Amino acid sequence: MSRFIGDKRKVVCLIIIVCIVFLSLLGILFVGRTTAGHTACIYSNGRLIKIVELDSESEQTFTVYSDGGGYNVIKVSGGAISVSDADCPDKICVKTAPVSDGIQPIVCMPHKLVIRVEARRGEYSYDS
Repeated sequence: MSRFIGDKRKVVCLIIIVCIVFLSLLGILFVGRTTAGHTACIYSNGRLIKIVELDSESEQTFTVYSDGGGYNVIKVSGGAISVSDADCPDKICVKTAPVSDGIQPIVCMPHKLVIRVEARRGEYSYDS
């Protein structure tokens, strides 16, 4: 009899653990997935130089020139922003994946360029 109760507890614990893992994965997939209301703030040498809406369906490409004469080509498409080309030596900014949420910024240290995605005021933000 006690063996049956022990087996039943194991099954109940296993079901509870599977449910918790499933709900956690489901939450990870849906939290922060939308880019509606997100904007990309582009800073050069610590100054805000441009704000780009990421919820527009149009694709745009533009170039940002640094004070030292370097450049970064920035591409906005599919609700995400990325650096498609730059003349910096390491090209870490170009190798960074397109960003659509505020988790990780795109940074080009040689050109002192930072691209941060932020939610519009009054909407959900990772920093709040």
